[in-house]
Amino acid sequence: MSLVTIIGRGHGGTRAISHTLYASGVYMGQTLNASGDLVPPEAMYEACRIFARYVDWTGGLEWDFSRALSAEIPAEFRQLIEKYLAAVLTSKAEHRGWKIPETTLVYPWIQRMFPEARYVFWIRDPRDSILATHKTDDMADFGIDYPRSDDVLRRRAISWKYQYDLVQATPKPAHWLEVRFEDFVDDQEATLERLERFLGYDLARIIVRPDAVGRWRSRPGKDVSFDFFEPALKAYRYDI
Repeated sequence: MSLVTIIGRGHGGTRAISHTLYASGVYMGQTLNASGDLVPPEAMYEACRIFARYVDWTGGLEWDFSRALSAEIPAEFRQLIEKYLAAVLTSKAEHRGWKIPETTLVYPWIQRMFPEARYVFWIRDPRDSILATHKTDDMADFGIDYPRSDDVLRRRAISWKYQYDLVQATPKPAHWLEVRFEDFVDDQEATLERLERFLGYDLARIIVRPDAVGRWRSRPGKDVSFDFFEPALKAYRYDI
């Protein structure tokens, strides 16, 4: 049996791959919401708060993840994750998986708990990702220290950077694939072929909306091009 999960911040286009997996017969849990998240999420949220105790904010937009990366995983954390994933982990389905953006907040420990799982890092232009509200906008809700701001867009942008930095700081697992949401929209066939080779089974084709790409360009009002996005924009070939 194979296990797959999606890593990526909320509003990063992860709904598309969750719906694709579900339509392809992958068991994604007993109850999903409209975004394709496995719910209820409370056990995952509490696990995120435990992980946050092992992250040190060093000031500005920098965090030290070294304690989290080296610490023994607390038993309470394991119990919460097993509770959250109970339906998936006990399923007899050939292909299983789950998706919820908060998995990204605990990704290093998830990887250590499930070393043979397949991890899909789902990337979207952060300027699009921060246009809509998400549970992780205020990271203080999950016990994460960061420079507070009254600017909601800046809070979302900082949340995006934190999660991106955490993923980049974590050694890659045995099975890892990076996929840009924009590539999925612009050339679904080629992107799904990559995913099929990675996962080892056929995937369904879903309807995609071309206008989901580059929405930030037509947004009236405040610019969403925060300067600290630039390294990631360059790394993943987005226009600056």
